[in-house]
Amino acid sequence: MGNVRAEAVEALQRRVGHVFRDRSLLERALTHASVGEGAAPGVHGPRDNERLEFLGDRVLGLLTAERLSADFPLADEGQLSARLHALVDKSACARVGEAWGIGPALRLSAGETKTGGRRKAGVIADAVEAILAAVFLDGGLDAARAVFATAWAEELAAPSSRERTNPKSALQEWAQRQGRPLPTYRVTERTGSDHAPTFTVEVAVQGVEPLTARGRSRQDAEKAAAVAMLQREGVI
Repeated sequence: MGNVRAEAVEALQRRVGHVFRDRSLLERALTHASVGEGAAPGVHGPRDNERLEFLGDRVLGLLTAERLSADFPLADEGQLSARLHALVDKSACARVGEAWGIGPALRLSAGETKTGGRRKAGVIADAVEAILAAVFLDGGLDAARAVFATAWAEELAAPSSRERTNPKSALQEWAQRQGRPLPTYRVTERTGSDHAPTFTVEVAVQGVEPLTARGRSRQDAEKAAAVAMLQREGVI
């Protein structure tokens, strides 16, 4: 099994397009919090990828804002913000992670593996952000920028649809067209520290199976859940 995962990590590194000088950064980026539950922290803090994920979220936001400012010099702040949200949300990160084939390279606890952690969009998205932070720490901003430009190429080229930039309104209108009450959202879990929380939100529409999504804020999680439901129901 170790050899299988080692091969998966090597394949992932090739797809990411960055050869790590410090391989421990890549290993940490791929280590889910479930692996170290109850373990003492190392000299640099917890050995899982949560702190890297926190940093990667900010690196991704900077690189995306930089790219959008260059690509759309006439766009106003509202247009740029809407586009940025669609590019940095958990759904976009999960799609990047799927394209990288990140699942087999993850380090998960046995329990998390049994519950399908290698296929969970939230787990994959978090690892993508952590990898971007690891690249930044290993090679600097230029290295992270190069990885971003390649990994997010399809996301950047995709037209900005209203369903992705304002998914809650789109889901509300879809529910009304179906003759159903408005969607409802509730927080089912809040994890992480106070400075870097992660919210899990469930969205429900009458007559449709609910689903959950995660985000850095309640608003982000609600938007991610709305996008996921729109995708599942074939609206986008």
